Amino acid sequence: MTKQSVVREKMVEAAKSVLPITLIVFVLCLFLIPMDNGLMLSFLIGAFMLIVGICLFTIGSDVAMTQMGTHIGAKMTRSKNIAVITALSFILGIAITVAEPDLQVLASNVPNIDTAVLIITVSVGVGLFLTVSMLRILFSIPMKWLLLGFYTIIFILAFLSERDFLSVAFDSGGVTTGPITVPFIMALGVGVASIRSDKKAKEDSFGLVALCSIGPILSVLILGFIYKDSTDAASSMVIQKYLDSTEIGMGYLTHIPHYLGEVAIALLPIVIFFFICQFIVLKIEKRQLHRIIIGIVFTYVGLVLFLTGVNVGFSSLGYVLGGKMSHGFLKWLLIPLAMLMGWFIIKAEPAVHVLTRQVLELSAGAISEKVMNFTLSIAIAIAMGLAMVRVLTGVSILWFMLPGYIIAIALTFVVSPTFTAIAFDAGGVASGPLTATFMLPFAMGISASLGGNVMTDAFGLVAMVAMMPLITVQVMGAISTVKTRKTTDTDVRMTFDDNEIIELWEV
Repeated sequence: MTKQSVVREKMVEAAKSVLPITLIVFVLCLFLIPMDNGLMLSFLIGAFMLIVGICLFTIGSDVAMTQMGTHIGAKMTRSKNIAVITALSFILGIAITVAEPDLQVLASNVPNIDTAVLIITVSVGVGLFLTVSMLRILFSIPMKWLLLGFYTIIFILAFLSERDFLSVAFDSGGVTTGPITVPFIMALGVGVASIRSDKKAKEDSFGLVALCSIGPILSVLILGFIYKDSTDAASSMVIQKYLDSTEIGMGYLTHIPHYLGEVAIALLPIVIFFFICQFIVLKIEKRQLHRIIIGIVFTYVGLVLFLTGVNVGFSSLGYVLGGKMSHGFLKWLLIPLAMLMGWFIIKAEPAVHVLTRQVLELSAGAISEKVMNFTLSIAIAIAMGLAMVRVLTGVSILWFMLPGYIIAIALTFVVSPTFTAIAFDAGGVASGPLTATFMLPFAMGISASLGGNVMTDAFGLVAMVAMMPLITVQVMGAISTVKTRKTTDTDVRMTFDDNEIIELWEV
């Protein structure tokens, strides 16, 4: 496949991902909800930037981030020095999380919790659990027992912690596995598993994203016991308003330098770490190294365009749209509309493309991208509907999270370990930038307009999105296993009749 055809294919994929949600919002604003012209035009410009950004990011992720993670993971574990592996895993976990764009968005929207404190707390949690993930792969520890143990601790702490910290804690677990961390962490798992020759090595390469999502939840819940600043203020959502087209253009131009710096800071620790490893131990050939450098540039430019388009064009309109729909007959459209948006919004998450491709490759084509995307769309549609129920009613997030995780963990004892690991990884990648920067402001706008508590009612949406794939993907795995067994049994019965003489050799 030529370079031009690759770019064309990725551009078409990105357009198919972004255009449905853009069309839904456009139709709503055109016929039902009057919207400021400046906000609307800014939203459409943002949609175009999203398409280009996702295209460049997915190309760069394939060429750079995945390769970097695989090489570092394989080389790191070949040392067979547990102390080195655990230390490097902890450092890597913090380095790739500190400036994760999704985490930055969430931290900036949480009122009265210092942004730096929240980011550092979450990053340490990821570092600790990336270390746990590496040890799990090396010692082939069953995933289900780790999930059962850690989520039991999480819910014990949840019942004891302050109410305002619950939703933020669960949301933190979702946003840490974003467009930068997922490609690197998943490839790292593949690299680590590659040094094992047993049959379960491929299965164990999944699950890193799942365990890394647990760390932030635990760390933020613990933070709630020692961080005493008040958390009852409304979130300070900045609404971008423009009087004319020139102001819109200048608005985007003034924000681009900010995201150029933010993405540079986000990528810099990983890139520096990779080149240190390259000069000391990796010694990758020049041609492949040049490809990785080009991939890093594509990833950088793609993420800058993506984050600028989402934050400037999407967040403000999402907040205003939610506020305007929270009254009158439009209020009754919120749940079905959120489900419809959820169905399509998952297709625009960059990290989902990385996961589905890796699942396709490592399952030898058994789990297609189409099936995986369909399963995730169902999950996110249900999650968005339930999130709107919470915003409208103020029901505690525990009434949803506790039964949801009980079902998800119970399924781990029924389905194969591969589907369990894939399901929990899918939960992490599903809650990406669009969820944090469009749907969360949408929910915040509704909550603020209704006079609700943004901290307890709106926050938690990301957590709902992260939870539902744990159930639907495992159900898909159970159905797939049953179908495979039935097909095998049928083939055997059709091939060998009871009265048939079977020749085992030819004369």
